[in-house]
Amino acid sequence: MADDGPAEDYPTEIEENLNDFDSSLSSVQNMVQTLVSVSRSHNLLKLDPLDRAKLDLMSAYALNSMFWMYLVTQGVNPKDHAIKQELDRIRTYMNKVKEITDKRKAARLDKDAASRFVRNALWDAEDKKRKDSTEHPHRGKHIRFS
Repeated sequence: MADDGPAEDYPTEIEENLNDFDSSLSSVQNMVQTLVSVSRSHNLLKLDPLDRAKLDLMSAYALNSMFWMYLVTQGVNPKDHAIKQELDRIRTYMNKVKEITDKRKAARLDKDAASRFVRNALWDAEDKKRKDSTEHPHRGKHIRFS
């Protein structure tokens, strides 16, 4: 009968959802404990600045999202709370980091190589003969000394 007490606090229709939520929450708790147990500075030394920013933003977003869920469980509307502005601010920075990452991945044009391609593609034998004769007017002519 003692086991039946908590079951009366919520409708039986949502019991499966609550069990799924509980198992997901346990998984999150295990991941957080793993992250906390490892030295943060040890992990950060291995990352470049962009990856550090991504990790910090992900951590901040995850913590604020959990606080959002906590507010919902307490019956507070999180849309009216300051947490909404904080999540929006973090999303803005996440988009900035994504733009930087996309710019790094974008193809770059090598101007010197492109000009060589164009110059060689437009090469013509007639132009070569004309260019040689203007640059070296005495080429192919013998000068006689008496």
